[in-house]
Amino acid sequence: MANRPFHGFMDAVHEIKRIQDRMYGEGPEPPGSHKRRTPADAWTPTSEALTKGDDLVIRVELPGVKPEDIDITFMDGALTVSGQRERVAGEEEATFYVRERYYGAFRRSMTLPSGVREDDISASIYDGVVEITVSGGGTAAPEPRRIQLRRTDG
Repeated sequence: MANRPFHGFMDAVHEIKRIQDRMYGEGPEPPGSHKRRTPADAWTPTSEALTKGDDLVIRVELPGVKPEDIDITFMDGALTVSGQRERVAGEEEATFYVRERYYGAFRRSMTLPSGVREDDISASIYDGVVEITVSGGGTAAPEPRRIQLRRTDG
């Protein structure tokens, strides 16, 4: 299998499906429902990836999630940020007019460029944003090479 940097990071199809399900009340947690989510239907936090110099920086928005409830793992070239956002205590009896925040389990996985090692990765959190820095990861992804197409008679 070819290394596909950032595979799983830009999951537009999943996000569009989630939004449609929420709009039409067909999702795993229709409005007013208190169904507990499972890893199969966990919410996906918003993220971004950028380069700073030679480093790859990944930011994952996790407002309201305690640092001890966040797990960051790296295995077989894939970086995974997972954890849990708990509901606010005492809101079980509240009536919500709008409910757009997700609670429960979350998971975000992405394939990093080949050559990245565990020792190259560090992480910090500030104001609910987890920032993961991959030292040298901004240059680890090789540029695509253009293959010249030859014309043959045949």
